[in-house]
Amino acid sequence: MTVREIRLFGDPVLKTVSDPIGEIDERVRSLVADLLDSVQVPGRAGVAASQIGVNLRAFSYNVDGQVGYILNPVLVEVSGEPELIDEGCLSVPDLWFKTSRYPFARATGIDLDGNPVEVSGTGVLAQALQHETDHLDGLLYLDRLDKPSRREAMRQVRESTWF
Repeated sequence: MTVREIRLFGDPVLKTVSDPIGEIDERVRSLVADLLDSVQVPGRAGVAASQIGVNLRAFSYNVDGQVGYILNPVLVEVSGEPELIDEGCLSVPDLWFKTSRYPFARATGIDLDGNPVEVSGTGVLAQALQHETDHLDGLLYLDRLDKPSRREAMRQVRESTWF
């Protein structure tokens, strides 16, 4: 079991758009194993490859006992009225801010055999699908905050012991 270290705010990989996965080789298989191991730490709903320092489009999720992964995920549908919900991030420890997220999300991609995969859900799963896809697009949830909340978040980041 390999639980990889989570990269923290300020690491350039977190602001980089992740590359699509081409060939599914041993490196990609190892990445998926590490993502699955890393997301099963208690309290984690998702881990994007960029959060463990790998610039490839892949993430794992662990919501309500449903554990899985998606390679080359695309958020193909969000619906409902966006809601402000408490959101945090492993890459921005100990900070929680109200973030606008859709109550339903659906993502598609492939598995390690190249077969199509679709994951959809509401609540925390919808939030995780949106959050992890953002990571692969070089966005952190802090980027989605309104200006006053973002200013406060940045103040808290600067004052944190981990930054």
